[in-house]
Amino acid sequence: MTAPLIFLPGWCVGRGPLNATVNRINGHIFDLPGYGSAPLITDFDAATDDIAARLQPGTTLAGWSLGAQLALAVAARHPDKVGKLVLVAGTTSFVQRDGWPHAMPPATLAEFATGVAADVEAMLPRFVGGFNRGDARAKAVTLELLQLADPRPSGEVLATGLNWLRDVDLRELAPQVKAPTLLIHGASDPLMPLAAAEALAALIHGARLAVFADCAHAPFMSRPDDFVATVHQFLND
Repeated sequence: MTAPLIFLPGWCVGRGPLNATVNRINGHIFDLPGYGSAPLITDFDAATDDIAARLQPGTTLAGWSLGAQLALAVAARHPDKVGKLVLVAGTTSFVQRDGWPHAMPPATLAEFATGVAADVEAMLPRFVGGFNRGDARAKAVTLELLQLADPRPSGEVLATGLNWLRDVDLRELAPQVKAPTLLIHGASDPLMPLAAAEALAALIHGARLAVFADCAHAPFMSRPDDFVATVHQFLND
């Protein structure tokens, strides 16, 4: 029997942008806390444990962006639940910290969070357009992703995710991952620099890093066929 494949979305946009790709890899999507029918959990570790509690042992767990951080934490904290791990545009820390330059300055995230609290509908196109900068299909991917994005969750839910991006540092947890791990990363990702993926891959024993050239933060939309082929190859190894 094939292990189930569960995918965790990124911040704000929900499951809509992922649906087509997740269907192609025969997976299912778990909403992040506060999205869809999932209750809001404001503590990152508690959210991690809640996701783990709903997984079958040996699940293939995948996540994109913030979802990748949650997936990484689940795999490290609950190794019996994760048979294989796929991290898409993943990082251990979204903001710069001592010894971690491969990230956004904290002041930039704080400014963004203020803008989101004031008017998320105005900020979202800037956010999505920004993280697709450098992608060969930047305009098309940005338009498609915005069209497919789910209705926005509450301001409290959005703020919770941004607080996690500000506070969570998984550098000590990452080496505890035991599951075979695949990282998929756009070479031109301006939000999670490639150096962050390289550093994360080095922290996880045996991790593989697949880098997509001319691709930014949403490789499953920019290069869907390559993305699906890369995941299938990893799952069948």
